[in-house]
Amino acid sequence: MTFTDRVLSVVRAIPKGKTMTYKEVAKKAGNENAARAVGHIVKRNTDKTIPCHRVIRSDGSLGGYNNLLGKSKGELLQKEKNWR
Repeated sequence: MTFTDRVLSVVRAIPKGKTMTYKEVAKKAGNENAARAVGHIVKRNTDKTIPCHRVIRSDGSLGGYNNLLGKSKGELLQKEKNWR
């Protein structure tokens, strides 16, 4: 399994209403020093079933988002936070 595959697997497993930082995803995927690579991987992702909007910066800010679902990252996270 490639690092990209591991990253996307980790991101796919982030539950609704939860977030992980790029660094946390990198560490869980096997390379804690690859947070920037995680950012590039999720930015290039085209699979709408992978919730890349749940990956945020370590300082709590949202970071970038490729907007596959037509909504902003913040809107999606807020909607999921209120999801029951």
